[in-house]
Amino acid sequence: MLTNNTQPAVRPLFSWRKFWAQRFGPAPFLPMSRTEMDQLGWDSCDIILITGDAYIDHPSFGMALIGRLLEAQGFRVGIISQPDWNSAADFRKLGKPNLFFGVTAGNMDSMVNRYTSDRKPRSDDAYTPNGEANKRPDRAVTVYAQRCREAFPGSAVVIGSIEASLRRIAHYDYWSDKVRRSVLPDSKADLLVFGNAERAIVELAHRLAKGEKISEIRDLRGTAFMVGRDWLPSADWEEMDSTEVDTPGPLVKHADPYAMDEGADKNACATPSTADGALPVRIVSRAERLAARRERRAHTVVRLPAYEQVKDDPVLYAHASRTFHLESNPGNARALRQAHGERDVWLNPPPIPLTTEELDQVYEAPYARRPHPSYGEAKIPAWEMIRFSVNIMRGCFGGCTFCSITEHEGRIIQSRSEDSVIREIEEMRDKTPGFTGIVSDLGGPTANMYHLKCKDEKIESACRRLSCVYPDICDNLGTDHAPLISLYRRARSLKGVKKVLIGSGLRYDLAVRSPEYIKELVQHHVGGYLKIAPEHTEDGPLSKMMKPGIGTYDRFKQLFDRFSREAGKEQYLIPYFIAAHPGTQDTDMVSLALWLKKNNFRLDQVQTFLPTPMALATTMYHTEKNPLKKLHRQGGENVGAVRGARQRKLHKAFLRYHDPENWPLLREALKEMGRADLIGNGKKQLVPAWQPAGTGLKATPVQKAATGAKNAGFSRSTVDNRRKPAAGRPAAGGPRKHKPTR
Repeated sequence: MLTNNTQPAVRPLFSWRKFWAQRFGPAPFLPMSRTEMDQLGWDSCDIILITGDAYIDHPSFGMALIGRLLEAQGFRVGIISQPDWNSAADFRKLGKPNLFFGVTAGNMDSMVNRYTSDRKPRSDDAYTPNGEANKRPDRAVTVYAQRCREAFPGSAVVIGSIEASLRRIAHYDYWSDKVRRSVLPDSKADLLVFGNAERAIVELAHRLAKGEKISEIRDLRGTAFMVGRDWLPSADWEEMDSTEVDTPGPLVKHADPYAMDEGADKNACATPSTADGALPVRIVSRAERLAARRERRAHTVVRLPAYEQVKDDPVLYAHASRTFHLESNPGNARALRQAHGERDVWLNPPPIPLTTEELDQVYEAPYARRPHPSYGEAKIPAWEMIRFSVNIMRGCFGGCTFCSITEHEGRIIQSRSEDSVIREIEEMRDKTPGFTGIVSDLGGPTANMYHLKCKDEKIESACRRLSCVYPDICDNLGTDHAPLISLYRRARSLKGVKKVLIGSGLRYDLAVRSPEYIKELVQHHVGGYLKIAPEHTEDGPLSKMMKPGIGTYDRFKQLFDRFSREAGKEQYLIPYFIAAHPGTQDTDMVSLALWLKKNNFRLDQVQTFLPTPMALATTMYHTEKNPLKKLHRQGGENVGAVRGARQRKLHKAFLRYHDPENWPLLREALKEMGRADLIGNGKKQLVPAWQPAGTGLKATPVQKAATGAKNAGFSRSTVDNRRKPAAGRPAAGGPRKHKPTR
């Protein structure tokens, strides 16, 4: 039932018999009021989706995508957008759902959405009409779920989206500066759906409609729930401690785990002979042995250290984080459990990725492709930014430690067909008001991973590497950009399309494997500037980010400049960088600043590291341990974390070495570091000795620190983006533009 026999069999997404309510047909918009329900002829909703975002009926917005998918299965789906959480009244306005409430914070984590990197409330919200702030609560998933319970006691409550995904186990919470429990016990939800939720949510809806109780549905991949400490799905399951989990050790060339050793006995004996040799010998084939091994893994749960342990023990926290990430491949991941008091959070293995055909159908539902009419003429910034862009894939195998895309969407790339993408461009051209012929983006979490995958499905299903491209691109990874080049050329040749731009983050270490792709990109799809993300120039920070060295950037730049010249175009690269990432020393920032000056870069907007839940870099920040390597009580690699206000401010100042406001701080730091030789007016010096009148008069970080203010570093993550909906990993150095994530 899948494309290969290395993954567990799954039911095709659109093979379910449609629910009886499919007779009503698709709605122009999923209803947000009783009046709209009456117009559709509905007496009730089967499923009600709660979201912290404005309702925009477009596949880049999670609630629209899930809502239309459930509608295609025959269910009546209503949406309650940005409800007033101060009472349960707004949660009652569509009545009680026949099956369940589906609760999300929206396309972004609510804490990232509401607060700046200094923990100050933001003044706007890109997902709200007219950008109005304060339209969602802190930790919105928990608050909304509790209000659903209050509105209709006994109703089933299912939580999901990126906020729930990143909080499915005990996690470090930057905003409270402590380890918090899983969102499940706090929200009191019946079920948590993590990652790309299509398979789980469709099967859940159909099984509930047939009368199953949600408390008995415990076999859905990509779900988590609360169970008793001794609970197991059946008698043939066994539990193992996380300290027994195999680790991959150093990230080295990946060998085929199914290859037989030279000289190995290929006819292993399953039954030993007796003393007189009377018993027959049975030959066990390799296929049988592998099947038995997979069967054992499929019935094994790994117990992580309990919440009560990891909240006070950095080493155990780092160990739990490392184990969690090692058990993230849908092909070989085992179930996980973690005690929270007297009960356990149980996590089933991640969902099986959608096939290309399934993904096409999901994205080709009858979306209105615009905000709900109730918003009138109000401008919704997130919508304005993605209205003329198209998602072509999901997932990312880059493994950047500061990015949360892997924890949410996984490493296996799921790509749409070329025909499906072209049909959406044509629909956008014909139906979206204001289209001028410019497609603003064809992308996803990463611009150029379209149809890239492991060359061998068996190896892919057995792999436990945290990245397919670090420390170098895996030999088993296909890097052929031909399908993407074909898509670009076909898209730009469409009638009515003047230009197709690429706005998603580009993985340039992959791009240099395909000069033809770079030529197509540079000569036809760059609007003068292309943003890419080296993140840093120094090996120390880059090794903690799992990013390639700056030499790869140099090779890409050479090709970029060459193809720009050949096209007679003056175009520029805009590199993005991270400040205050774990593992970054002050001297690393000096080297980066000197590189920026040497290459005549003056960054306008910069961002610093924000620890988002469950990211590996967040583990480094919280524990000062390196979960990329084996962990030990005594020894192991320690990772410096940039925590203090002064040091964080300093690292950010190095990225803006050209700003006179930063010069007093930089001079002070350079003297302390013994690098006063960098103060002066020479070409190889960083900051001048003189100070322009009226500048550098703001309170210094030293003065601010004296007040006892406690601060921490920040990291860009897949959810840390306020300028444009974030669905992929961000680009570096400033606000990064990507599509929303579910």
